[in-house]
Amino acid sequence: MLQARLPDVWRLVGTGAPSESVVVVPSMTVNRVAGTAGAVNQALEERLLFLLLLLRQPHLRMIYVSSMPVDPQIIEYYLSLLPGVIPSHARARLTLFSVGDGSGTPLTDKLLARPRMLAELASLVPDRASSHLIPYTSTTRERDLALQLGIPMYAADPRHFPYGTKSGCRRLFAESGVAHPEGAEDLHSVEDVVVALVGLRSSRPRSDWAMVKLDEGTSGSGNALVDLRGIEPTAPDAYAQVESRVRAMQLEDETIGLDDYLAKLAERGGIVEERIVGDELRSPSVQLRVTPLGDLELLSTHDQVLGGPTGQAYLGARFPADPAYAMTITEAARRVGERLAAAGVIGRFALDFVVVRHGDTWEAHAIEVNLRKGGTTHPFLTLQFLTDGAYEPASAHFLTPSGEERHLVATDHLQDEALKGLRVADLFDLVARAGLQFDPARQVGIVFHMISSITECGRVGMTAIGATPDSAQDVFDRAESALLAEARASLAPRELPL
Repeated sequence: MLQARLPDVWRLVGTGAPSESVVVVPSMTVNRVAGTAGAVNQALEERLLFLLLLLRQPHLRMIYVSSMPVDPQIIEYYLSLLPGVIPSHARARLTLFSVGDGSGTPLTDKLLARPRMLAELASLVPDRASSHLIPYTSTTRERDLALQLGIPMYAADPRHFPYGTKSGCRRLFAESGVAHPEGAEDLHSVEDVVVALVGLRSSRPRSDWAMVKLDEGTSGSGNALVDLRGIEPTAPDAYAQVESRVRAMQLEDETIGLDDYLAKLAERGGIVEERIVGDELRSPSVQLRVTPLGDLELLSTHDQVLGGPTGQAYLGARFPADPAYAMTITEAARRVGERLAAAGVIGRFALDFVVVRHGDTWEAHAIEVNLRKGGTTHPFLTLQFLTDGAYEPASAHFLTPSGEERHLVATDHLQDEALKGLRVADLFDLVARAGLQFDPARQVGIVFHMISSITECGRVGMTAIGATPDSAQDVFDRAESALLAEARASLAPRELPL
């Protein structure tokens, strides 16, 4: 079996083996309610360009696949970050492969639909016995891609997909003895949702708000908020009242219509759960991985930055998570991770939590498992690759080899209409003039990502690295201010030449 080769390939990683190579296919193969614009799709694919930092290994070869060609200036930017490596040497070991299809269709589907192109990609792999595929998500389509390329995939097997659905998560948390919100899973209709909400209101009379979540929603886009205030579950018209509230629920993604949302619920399923409330709420996450050798590793904790109409949309993250609850969520994540490892899951995954403060005490509730790379993956690995540091779960600190702390603030959503006035070259010009580049000597500064979407979408991502939480936030704020000032200046009317 192809995947059976993965442990041997894994043992070669970082050893300097001259034949080692990786194929990166950052396909956002997820079941979305609404489509993704081509420019955003391309920018999301480019989030994994931080993997170019792996080219500091002097023999490693990389094939990076994208829907459309990546701007050479962006490639040059990432290679310039490589510590102790001549960029031209790294560039010679990098093969960029683009499909030439800028639509919002997932990248993997674009490749599988083009057999001749796929054969060409497979021919570029130097030695299949020492190569592996790095996908963003791992569905049956990524599995098929790995088979076509003849190399194993370092990611969760698609047969484990149910663990990553909202319904599967709830079952997994219950089996692992991990606290999670009251609710119900495996719902497929308005009637199912109404019955679950009436039951929730009966068991939790103080639950004035509840969440409906699509089983395969991502970044909060499949969530909806239901107002249960004033409903008596024993009233004769309780079910009618709740149904009326469901049909008026507030969808997190305002570009989606209720009919489309309910159609996706019927097709793929969903859950209902109480909305946790208290004196203060935060949304941390824990990142883990199971290596191809079966070892479970705790990688990091983050405090997620959320926004959107109901505060459920992922915007960015701060790292590490607050020590006040970091070890609590780490222990819960470890229990879930051990169960996943025992089931044969491999690769990176993350657990999302809601933590609520009651007085001086924090209480944690697990809400989701993401069996894929996520929004916290690229900022954390950018920090790790640039500093050679590691997260210490026992102290909830990230330490460089010299013992210094590092913190980060990151976003995928620095978005403003004024940014459309800038080109990629303008961004890099600002980086040079304003001193926004990452400083390898002090190991602090800014790293930009999702750069290609700046002109068409007015959106860019960035990771700010500092020695303390406040200094990381200060680096972030200064970069944001400088970028927006430059963008607004670019739109100021200019006198026409005579």
